[in-house]
Amino acid sequence: MKLNRLNTVMKAKGWTQVRLSEASGVPQGSISRFDKNSRHEDSHVFSIAKALEVEVEELFEIKEAAEEDAE
Repeated sequence: MKLNRLNTVMKAKGWTQVRLSEASGVPQGSISRFDKNSRHEDSHVFSIAKALEVEVEELFEIKEAAEEDAE
């Protein structure tokens, strides 16, 4: 399972959704829905990562099935 970490990365950098939208060109509504969706447009993911100056992998946390069962 993928857990989206966008809000965590944004908070660490002190960014708002509006600022990220302006910097990345991704609509603010798409950024708002990022943590709720399991599918994302590739171009949005890469644009967001580039604007935040992070690797794409930093926007996601992968949990193995065994880890999910333990919770």
